[in-house]
Amino acid sequence: MTNSTSKGILHIEGLCAKISGKEVLKGLDLDVKKGSIVAIMGPNGSGKSTLANVLSGKPGYEITAGKIEFNGQDITDMSPTKRGQAGLFVASQYPLEIPGVTPIELMSAACQDLPSEELMRRVELVNKELSMPDSLMERGVNVDLSGGERKRIEILQLLALKKTMAILDELDSGLDVDALELLASMVAKASKDTGMTVLAVTHYSRLLEVLIPTEVHVLVGGTIVRSGGPELAVELESTGYKEFEKL
Repeated sequence: MTNSTSKGILHIEGLCAKISGKEVLKGLDLDVKKGSIVAIMGPNGSGKSTLANVLSGKPGYEITAGKIEFNGQDITDMSPTKRGQAGLFVASQYPLEIPGVTPIELMSAACQDLPSEELMRRVELVNKELSMPDSLMERGVNVDLSGGERKRIEILQLLALKKTMAILDELDSGLDVDALELLASMVAKASKDTGMTVLAVTHYSRLLEVLIPTEVHVLVGGTIVRSGGPELAVELESTGYKEFEKL
């Protein structure tokens, strides 16, 4: 058990959670230090995306035991809106369409105390690197966009809103090599420059070749079964998850 005096910005104890009546997370413990980049890896069905969804407060996921603390505050029963206001941002594996709401309107609603002029300045700065056409900012969020464009919109929101912690759920899904390198490098730079904490959920090590983690945790069967440094991601890329199949 982690000593209370050394808790990280995200601290999870004994987390159990179910979806549609099926228990997926089974006593998960995790402590993420402020400003670190931490990777969660594991095979399909291990609970990685469930963890991201539970942390975001997504409806339909029931926490049956344990607790989640973020920045010293218990957020176990907190609404998604309150979690976002506290500084937590979850970049979804499958970003949803929001017809009738532009990205600027969405960000304005998410950060109402930020003057519109400052928001626009931040958006323009981030978009200099993303190089997205202005037309994407004038249509409904993610409407008729490719997977790669949706991921760009997610990262635009994350960096323009300057969140305290980013949870990246399969950022590499749907991206080509060049796009992945661009988005991962932008997140890595933001972490270095602002101290933003990152929890990256991924199957493969290619994301972590750019977004270099300080810690790597292997999630299997709803709990963390092994932890290590960046070299663990390289090892898993070579060996896969066969050694954990019996767990």
